[in-house]
Amino acid sequence: MVETKKDLRAFLADLYRIAVDAAHPAAFLPRLLPDAPKGRVIILAAGKAAGSMAEVAETKYLDALKLPAERLSGIAVARHGYGRPTRVISMVEAGHPVPDAAGLKAAERALELADAATADDLVLVLMSGGASANWIAPAGSVSFADKQAVTRALLRCGAHIGEINTVRKHLSRIKGGRLARHAAPARIVTIGISDVPGDDPAVIGSGPTVPDPSTLAEARAIVAKFKLGLPPAVVAALNDPANESPKPNDPAFSGSKFVLAARPADSLKAAEAAIRAAGYECISLGPDVEGEAREVALAHAGMARTLRAQGKRAVIMSGGELTVTMRGKGKGGPNQEYALALVPALAGMPGVAAIAGDTDGTDGGGGSATDPAGALVDGDSAARAKALGLDPAAFLANNDSTDFFAKMGDLLEPGPTYTNVNDFRAIVIDRP
Repeated sequence: MVETKKDLRAFLADLYRIAVDAAHPAAFLPRLLPDAPKGRVIILAAGKAAGSMAEVAETKYLDALKLPAERLSGIAVARHGYGRPTRVISMVEAGHPVPDAAGLKAAERALELADAATADDLVLVLMSGGASANWIAPAGSVSFADKQAVTRALLRCGAHIGEINTVRKHLSRIKGGRLARHAAPARIVTIGISDVPGDDPAVIGSGPTVPDPSTLAEARAIVAKFKLGLPPAVVAALNDPANESPKPNDPAFSGSKFVLAARPADSLKAAEAAIRAAGYECISLGPDVEGEAREVALAHAGMARTLRAQGKRAVIMSGGELTVTMRGKGKGGPNQEYALALVPALAGMPGVAAIAGDTDGTDGGGGSATDPAGALVDGDSAARAKALGLDPAAFLANNDSTDFFAKMGDLLEPGPTYTNVNDFRAIVIDRP
């Protein structure tokens, strides 16, 4: 039985680590990698797990299968700080969530490698969350600066990941199934780590090798919905029929296969086993929770109060991807904002604590690998904040959760995890 506030926080931190470990490529990727083809293996990896996935793939092909190094090539691009020491595959670190020039060059190189593939080759695409920002190949007259402006506008307006990717896919030469067109006639196998609600292959990394069900009309509707003021070249591109993405009947997909390797649900399942082993009832809200971070926090706090009133020992667990509508000028992602909203909502509840963290190791921030993943709170956090002269409501109004939790000493800072299956949140309710 977990008995003290310190124990509760340690228990929650352990749950986070268990969830992350279940999603690391070393845990599942070796058995999913296809055999070597007659020709070359061309690895194209993108996203926060790109380096670790490429590293595991090299071990399989070079060491286990003894594939000659000259028959293995490729490029992996991950966010800054998420690179791994690959041997043959080129490793690039690029901007996230706002793309940078490194991502632009990496995408062009990926397209060149795909264009050079033959029918004897295997194009192995290793996808994970973050790929949409790491692979940048603007369509038509859309400039790199235009793509950066679009990304910033979408991130600030409160759009969910599906909406963001719908717009991105119609402004790209690599997203929304277009990479498959470049790689044909080679055999294409895509192995994906899901970081999106519903685990839709067309949404993971903006689906570069799968048919895209979204349309230009839907992209324009999203722009109108959020009243986004976009550069003229972007508006023109979203009105150009030539930028419609390939659909299921496109011949580029005839030799393409998608394998879903790790899901948010898998990480929640691993954490649930640990919760039950510790003697708690597990109340899982599932891997697909969405909504405004502060509003979801209030709903979850209400559930915690109800369980506490019933005398339950339980853990409320959830995944998914929350959003933050920026109204202030502070810093902090949806997990930190969720935790900040919990501070007053859980006030005066001894024996209750919560954790909220992104499984990639970073939550919002400026794109640095040292950005925090989230935060921990408990029923005493509000009282401690008051003693420090901190007003949670003021920090919340300014979207300044990082500064709040830095002052409290409650940031979750695991560093890069080299994977990404979205958010992990847990509220533990124990006896005081």
